[in-house]
Amino acid sequence: MKIDEQIARFLASEAFGVAGASTNRDKYGNKVLRCYQQGGRRVIPINPRAGQIEGVDCVASVAELPDNVQSLSIITPPAITETVVDQAIARGIQNLWMQPGAQSAPAIARAQQKGLNVIADGSCLLVVLGYHEG
Repeated sequence: MKIDEQIARFLASEAFGVAGASTNRDKYGNKVLRCYQQGGRRVIPINPRAGQIEGVDCVASVAELPDNVQSLSIITPPAITETVVDQAIARGIQNLWMQPGAQSAPAIARAQQKGLNVIADGSCLLVVLGYHEG
């Protein structure tokens, strides 16, 4: 599958999870969340230490995401990405997008082995969706 097809499949989800969502507006975990909001997409932040981010209720883990979340943005350090990917596989998430810097070769291999659509080539959601500060 070509990267454009992978991205289209990822973006076809009814709702999106953001692993590594941050309350700090300078962090990419916050910018990705706001990027989904700018596009009018339903988004659920994953952060075990925050109740809400950008006015949206958080869940503490991938396991708590609603069933309509089939795509997960990952903005975590690679060691955490591995845990997040294992949780995503267990939860039945179909599409993973590892933002630049979050990639983990073992996590990519495990997800691909399970047949997930994995975007981990350095493509950035913020660039693809035309994010702007505001």
